[in-house]
Amino acid sequence: MKSLLQNHCWMITLVLMTAVSNLEAQSLDSLDPHQRRQFYLDQILEWLPTERPNYGRVSYLDSTFSEWLDRTGELPPDFSKLPDIYDLPDPLLMNEGQAEEPVRTMDQWTAKKAWMRDQLKHYITGDFPPAPENIMFSIVSERMDGPVKIQMVELRFGPDHEAKLTMELMIPPGEGPFPVFMTQWNHRGWAQIAVRRGYIGCVYAGADSKDDTEDYSRIWAGEYDFTRLMRRAWGSFRAIDYLYTLPNVDREKIALTGHSRNGKQALMAAAFDDRITAVVPSSGGTGAEVPWRYCAYKYDVEDIALLGPAQPSWLHPRLRFFVGREYKMPVDQNSFMALVAPRGLMLSTATEEVASNPWGIEKAFGSAKKVYEFLSAKDQIAIRYRSGTHGTTAEDIEAYIDFFDYSFGRSSREVKQKYTYVSSFEEWKKQSGEDVQVKDFPVHHSFTSPGSDEDQNISNDREWKAHKRQILEQVHWMLGEKPAGVTNPSPKQVGQRVRGEEKFGSVIRRPEPTETMGRQAISPYNGFGDYLFGYLYYPRAKLEKKENMPVVIYLHEYDYSKGFSSMGLNHNIDDYFESLVQQGYAVFAFDMIGFGTRQKEGLHFYDRYPRWSKMGKMVADVQGAVDALRTMDVIDPKQIFVAGYSLGGTVGLYATALDERIAGVASVSGFTPMRTGQKNKWHIQELCDEQMLVPRLGFFQDETTRIPYDYDDLLAAIAPRPVLVIAPEYDQDAEVEGVSECVRSSNELFQWLGAERHIDLYTPADYNRFSEKMREKVYEWLKGRKNRF
Repeated sequence: MKSLLQNHCWMITLVLMTAVSNLEAQSLDSLDPHQRRQFYLDQILEWLPTERPNYGRVSYLDSTFSEWLDRTGELPPDFSKLPDIYDLPDPLLMNEGQAEEPVRTMDQWTAKKAWMRDQLKHYITGDFPPAPENIMFSIVSERMDGPVKIQMVELRFGPDHEAKLTMELMIPPGEGPFPVFMTQWNHRGWAQIAVRRGYIGCVYAGADSKDDTEDYSRIWAGEYDFTRLMRRAWGSFRAIDYLYTLPNVDREKIALTGHSRNGKQALMAAAFDDRITAVVPSSGGTGAEVPWRYCAYKYDVEDIALLGPAQPSWLHPRLRFFVGREYKMPVDQNSFMALVAPRGLMLSTATEEVASNPWGIEKAFGSAKKVYEFLSAKDQIAIRYRSGTHGTTAEDIEAYIDFFDYSFGRSSREVKQKYTYVSSFEEWKKQSGEDVQVKDFPVHHSFTSPGSDEDQNISNDREWKAHKRQILEQVHWMLGEKPAGVTNPSPKQVGQRVRGEEKFGSVIRRPEPTETMGRQAISPYNGFGDYLFGYLYYPRAKLEKKENMPVVIYLHEYDYSKGFSSMGLNHNIDDYFESLVQQGYAVFAFDMIGFGTRQKEGLHFYDRYPRWSKMGKMVADVQGAVDALRTMDVIDPKQIFVAGYSLGGTVGLYATALDERIAGVASVSGFTPMRTGQKNKWHIQELCDEQMLVPRLGFFQDETTRIPYDYDDLLAAIAPRPVLVIAPEYDQDAEVEGVSECVRSSNELFQWLGAERHIDLYTPADYNRFSEKMREKVYEWLKGRKNRF
């Protein structure tokens, strides 16, 4: 009786929660536009982290974002009126998401360029002054360094000639005209290499080490609101003004590059000044080669909520309006790239640097490349990867100059443009030779539960087990043909001193051990799965006492460059591990295929296993982790849990459904129903095409009701083991109502199987992220699970 009452109360709570969510949506629709925009602002202010005024001012007039809001009275856009653009905004579409019209003529392209520039100024760079007509220059010093002439030049311009810009020119011997290699003050060494390659080196004071442009914010305060990075970019325009006066400068060959934050300003500059004839933004990361849509929290890069407060002066405060709603942005970083076309553009990044997303960069590259093809300049765009982290070497700079030489017609050696990270369902179909007759699959109209008409009138345990077997068969089919394999014998003992990923030269930083948290590397010679690396974090005190420990297998998000490691700040995973360990749990973590140290393994997966799937391999690796953990001396084999966020939340559900040795699962932002809803098609596209995790799903993109199973079936296959589902109400990738209905349907089965409240749903008024409140919910849920088995 108590069990039935508890389940009945849980159902009432879920129904009320869903009703409140629907009521809030209805209430939001009933507000007038101003009230709606005020609601969005209140929400955004709640989501943003604490401001950091000591990191820089938002503008000359405003110390903080709050001060800027108070002074300007600005409100976010009315998001209900903006179209949903989940993929990158298409530079070759007019009125995207509304009365769309392809760009077919140069007049249309000119209009689209003007529109993109206006939008980028409004939301990202701020507006900037026109070219001044009163530029004065003086050569402050001149000397010879061997045959190279070194000139220090000062420009003066603007109101009362208050604004200045310092330039250093390194002019090679000869009459010219010479191509020009422009970069910022702290990259003088880059210019030195360019001089040896026959370029005039031009270094301008628009960098942290020397920044003449910072004072522009005061000089033009209240008139123009260009941000620090745009001020520096605008400073480069003034440098070009001077270069254009020199007879030994080849105006058709002006190259610009910069690294990190200087890479951001380099791309901005090239987008707004057509006199820059080629550009290489080097590891600019967020705000350069990585689009904002692919900097969202689930990619573990510098998302808007992180970068806005961390560097408040870099980008326009309006950008913060899109936190958690990046898919509503009318433009993105690919828009800057499109504006560079048909001039030379090479994107450059390191595959393991903290603030990078190579897959997202390649998506932007693909979008911009279509513009280059439209303008008959497809050989003028390239992408270059280097291994390692954020820094560069002389070889990297030589490669940048190689691209400039090719772009300028000084060399015939073209930079290769092969796609590395991005593939597609159509490519996989050709590769695998698969063809599925979707019409042979039955239509499923809604979620079902035991005993319903659609669920074959299941009325007893035997019939349920038969139905569960059918679900799992369908899941196995969808995940592809898993090759036969063997079990790794595993390390057996916890606390051993084992060398980890440094054995093969990994540069990814992992959470470090602490006084209370130990760490053991699980390496291939003493490891898990098919020659995999992982790390076990554990309570030192428990190990000393040889006490059995429950364990959580942590499954990470779509973090291409770092795997299970984290960006830090509001993404910090170290604290999460430490909190779990303080609670008495061990934590096992590893990079899933395609991410972190396993990027290359993921790139060639379908060449090697065309009829399997990456999701199937991810599940197999989780099972390999379970194999290993069950043999370890102080790990309780009956208390092996899985917890994952985003991609990890999805993988966790699949793995737990397919492996009964897993005691329970916590899934955060892990799914939205596949058969129903408005966001289901994007979720399916992400799984079968964008990320190529479950390619067979691609056959069902236009027939979603024929998908053989949905997430309620996965939850049912997990029952009666405990499940925690966290579904943020404003998740841009999911519909909380659909997730709630999915859980409600599954809860009927949990009740039918006699499980006492073994499925929990938490729907915070938040966006898709792994916030501290959500982490606390996981801690609370795990605390209730420990020692129950």
